[in-house]
Amino acid sequence: MDKVFAALANESRRALLDALRKRSGQTLTELCSILDMTRQAASKHLAILEEAELVVAIWEGREKLHYLNPVPIRMISERWIKKFEEGRLAALSALKTALEEQKE
Repeated sequence: MDKVFAALANESRRALLDALRKRSGQTLTELCSILDMTRQAASKHLAILEEAELVVAIWEGREKLHYLNPVPIRMISERWIKKFEEGRLAALSALKTALEEQKE
């Protein structure tokens, strides 16, 4: 998870993930044109995203296509975010019950 958090900490890498979320399976050239980034910079960021398993690259002939892998983000959501949601949902449920009892 440390690699995922480190990868997500960079604005350029988040921009790459956003571009892949909109349309997965893009080449390096396509990603560079969308984000106004040099090939070297994009390659470096994509390597970090691949190491964190946020991006999967597959060769199709001469083209290397990059795909978003949402699994690590889902794992973060389940481990960190859902725990905070439970308390809020319980509070909202209790508030709803209390308001309904006041109406009666």
